[in-house]
Amino acid sequence: MTDSTPAERLRAALQHPDASARLEAALAAGTRPDDSYVVELVARCAVESDFFVRDMLTWALTRHDPSRAVEVLLPEVRSEIPQARSQALHTLSKIGDPVAFSTITPAVLRDPHPEVARAAWRTASGLVPEGAQEDLADQLATQFGRGDQVISPYDVVSAHARATAIVMGEPDTDFAEAAVEARRVVAKRALPKD
Repeated sequence: MTDSTPAERLRAALQHPDASARLEAALAAGTRPDDSYVVELVARCAVESDFFVRDMLTWALTRHDPSRAVEVLLPEVRSEIPQARSQALHTLSKIGDPVAFSTITPAVLRDPHPEVARAAWRTASGLVPEGAQEDLADQLATQFGRGDQVISPYDVVSAHARATAIVMGEPDTDFAEAAVEARRVVAKRALPKD
């Protein structure tokens, strides 16, 4: 591979069967940034199976020119591959460029894949521009109670979240009644299984 370009060498290293070798390649790409690496790093984010390597890919991207990284990441938010969407959103949150906020549409916030939706919620919350907070809060409030994520190791937090979700789903419900129902559900969850 002596005639190959740095980007081609990085691509080959990121396809190594050993996760440690891929981790080392991503570390090297972030340590010595090169604009030609950005496309390879983003492409690998979509398919990388190892969490630690994905985290290093994100770190490496944050070490590159932000405008170049954001330019390549933004189309990934609409990828057919859920992991590509989730990782792009996560990386955009780490880069922190406010231009990325406009890509996080209501459809992205409601992505059918929970990991993608959660990444979108976190990213949007971190990048929301002044004056758009209330609209974002309204959008995010529609997602209360989604999936099994209304669970906390702290019963009072979990009960409050469940009560809020009940009232949002049935606005005529009294919050105190919803809180009683929520505490019942949380208490039932704590009972030993048969």
